[in-house]
Amino acid sequence: MKTELIAVLDVGSRHEALARVGVCGDCKWFKVGLQLFARCGPDIVSELVGMGKHVMLDLKLHDIPNTVRNAARAAAELGASLVTVHAFGGRRMIAAATEAVEGHATRVLAVTVLTSLSDAMLRDELGLPATAAETVHRLAAVAVASGAHGVVASPREIGTVRRAVGPEPLIVTPGVRPVWASQDDQTRVMTPKQAAEAGADFVVVGRPIFNHPNPAEAVQRIREDLGL
Repeated sequence: MKTELIAVLDVGSRHEALARVGVCGDCKWFKVGLQLFARCGPDIVSELVGMGKHVMLDLKLHDIPNTVRNAARAAAELGASLVTVHAFGGRRMIAAATEAVEGHATRVLAVTVLTSLSDAMLRDELGLPATAAETVHRLAAVAVASGAHGVVASPREIGTVRRAVGPEPLIVTPGVRPVWASQDDQTRVMTPKQAAEAGADFVVVGRPIFNHPNPAEAVQRIREDLGL
């Protein structure tokens, strides 16, 4: 399987979201996150699915197991291909989410450590003695053992995740920045090509595409890096 590009629809309206889809050419995967979902609700997911697109519904579900079970089931019924939960929710919560999507094509991804967090921030702000890499390794192993179909992690931790979970689970990597793009607020980054070579199944890219003067050109350049 070649590494796929997931383009980010972090905008505040249906019109803007569909405009982004329109400039992405052959890209078939799109991320709907908190901003767009809060503005447009489940209808935007249904509309994208109806257009033949695959949706990563990135809501990072993190609540008691029963609440997450119901939310994951709702995401599956909408037709989302991927739905995210927070690995910090623990085994029972992750298991509840994966049980809820059985019988659907939806796969559950566990978010480990946000790419905006550094080792110093984990230590000084969150009180975690382990490094980001160590925390990712532990959370990835717990998540997959609990039934998660894959893990969301920094491209810098792809090797760590593979050692923790083996060859089969998906690895989805935000924090991907082409050499021609700014790092913005991401601290643990790779280029799309580097992430693909390291073993990512999906790379998630937003601002480098849509801050580019020609988003369609940016998409094409990233897809060329991925060999698509």
